[in-house]
Amino acid sequence: MQTTERRWLAIIIALALVLRLGAAVYLGESLEGVQQKRVQDQASYNALAQSLLSGRGYTFDRLWYPFTHANTPTAHWSFLYPIYLAGVYGTFGFHPLVARIIQAVLSGVVSVWLLFVIGKRLFGARIGLISAGLGAVYGYFIYHDAALMTESFFTLGVLAMLAMAIHLFDPKNSIPDRVEPSSPPVRVWLLLGVVLGVTALLRQTILLWLPFLIAWILWAGWGRLRWWQPLLTLGIMFLWILPWTVRNYLVFDGEFLPLNSNAGYALYSANHPYHGTQFDQDYMAPLPAELEAQGLNEAQLNTALVGRGLQFILQDPGRYLLLSLDRVSVFFHFWFSPESDTASNLMRVFSFGLFLPFFIVGLFISFRNWRQSSLFYLFAVVYSALHILTWASIRYRLPVDASLIPFAALAVSELAGKTASWKGILHRVLQNG
Repeated sequence: MQTTERRWLAIIIALALVLRLGAAVYLGESLEGVQQKRVQDQASYNALAQSLLSGRGYTFDRLWYPFTHANTPTAHWSFLYPIYLAGVYGTFGFHPLVARIIQAVLSGVVSVWLLFVIGKRLFGARIGLISAGLGAVYGYFIYHDAALMTESFFTLGVLAMLAMAIHLFDPKNSIPDRVEPSSPPVRVWLLLGVVLGVTALLRQTILLWLPFLIAWILWAGWGRLRWWQPLLTLGIMFLWILPWTVRNYLVFDGEFLPLNSNAGYALYSANHPYHGTQFDQDYMAPLPAELEAQGLNEAQLNTALVGRGLQFILQDPGRYLLLSLDRVSVFFHFWFSPESDTASNLMRVFSFGLFLPFFIVGLFISFRNWRQSSLFYLFAVVYSALHILTWASIRYRLPVDASLIPFAALAVSELAGKTASWKGILHRVLQNG
């Protein structure tokens, strides 16, 4: 990295830290209040962290959303994030603000650096710096980097996964089948497995993306891959997940639950007949009375609710199609809404709403050499579709936003070049006139 690049990257990182630390102070020590209402899952992760510190494991001391009874094991929430909070609380005492500050600093530095690395690898150093700058000021990232939920670290995991995947192959080669000579391939395969494992422990939806990632790797490395390389990545990832699968098997009476128990409820509640064809992301469907009466544990409920969710879809596929189409507007919501407060509306419009034209233009420009960007096209489409077909929410879109930042940077760079060209032409015309 050249001295000028380092200097600009340091300035951008400093800006990112100032903004994120400001958001951390704004959210403060409280887990309640007006400023917290967009991040209500904080209460659940905080309660689990307190439970871990008290030696009660992953349990709640009272009936908890969506169906966890008091003092019974739960697998509904991320296993890893409560460990982070418990580590902070155990070291510094119960101070959510300290957890926010640590997270804001880690996310601010690492996300900006990863966006720089990705932008530079795809489109050059100039785009890398612009990517870092755009990521530093993106409103949704600033806010959620200080919120005590999985969004921040999960988005970092996605960016790291994308960065390492394209590092396996040279994206600037028109036939992307050459192993990058500057990095030992085995080390990258190992690190990719670690990143996928950690990311899955933050949010298991990344596992639904996994087949598409492997398919892209097989396509990008066709003729160069050795059979054991993708298997090494998968093996490392599953080693991270395996202890939690064993834990679930033990606490749920021999039921097989690979990771979390939230997939069934998400599929069931998101496609409940209550919605009709208009999706309400705040609706929490009650459990069927007959399932509650059976006294099922979480793993059994997860399986049963998957069946109910699929039944809703198969009984009325036309309604499901219209409901999924409505979820598109929920997932990509960027306009003012009368039911939202002023802060939410401003963040929505001046984050995704402001960046959306640049995302679109940048994607269009990148088609000139589509192979080097193909992984990012694939991730944006697949990850968006996964949520549009199930449970759509703006915060679930943040990894997609992060993956598109380099394309917005490409559009900004092109626009700046065009503007400079137009200014030069106008200057010459005025001089000649």
